[in-house]
Amino acid sequence: MNALLLSCASLLSTTVGGLFALRYHDRLHLILGFAAGVLLGVVAFDLLPEIFSLAAAHAVDATAAMVALLAGFLLFHGMEKFALVHQAHEEDYAVHQHPRLGLMSAVALVGHSFMDGVGIGLSFQISTAVGVTVAVAVIAHDFCDGLNTVSLMLMHGNTKKRSLLMLAADAAAPVAGAASTLAFRLPPASLMLYLGFFAGFLLYIAAADILPEAHSRARPSAALGLIALTCTGASLMYVAVRLAA
Repeated sequence: MNALLLSCASLLSTTVGGLFALRYHDRLHLILGFAAGVLLGVVAFDLLPEIFSLAAAHAVDATAAMVALLAGFLLFHGMEKFALVHQAHEEDYAVHQHPRLGLMSAVALVGHSFMDGVGIGLSFQISTAVGVTVAVAVIAHDFCDGLNTVSLMLMHGNTKKRSLLMLAADAAAPVAGAASTLAFRLPPASLMLYLGFFAGFLLYIAAADILPEAHSRARPSAALGLIALTCTGASLMYVAVRLAA
């Protein structure tokens, strides 16, 4: 069992998650509520602990990774506001539908999936046991990566065809990431910066994009149900990471 083989399992998991979102797009607010919890769980239970674990193992200050997290959050915020200003002048955009913003969000998730594959590959450079553990965690949440990618595209008014294209890119990204590690070795400090930066991206997508959109699409009486779904998504990520540890 190697990094490329397990990254192919990740491809399948991502694809199934995306097709699930397409099939039940009429209940998108429920999917979005759950997906937001998953992203928050990835940040809280996967990325941040990994940053501090690397910092402790290599006696490196984690402050730079936290700066990268803030940079990722603010950069995505700036990109969103820039896109909305330009879209406000285009008459063909429907209210609350911003395809470019959905595309940028999906691209960010594709980048995250690519680095998931990189993480699998680098873990196998340490040992097979570590590689398998990381791969199991990635496969567990890649179902929701596919779900998130399609949900974000549809949420912002993109077509099903375009959503499927981004799903294909997201599904292939872990395989490409794992394959790329055959050519290089990443220093721990650089890996920490990546983890921090993408934690900021995902934190913004979950808290400032997906959750508000989910609640805006649902009736007020459904608010508690959406909150429960968000907590469920985060809890499942906690369980998945703990089982893989």
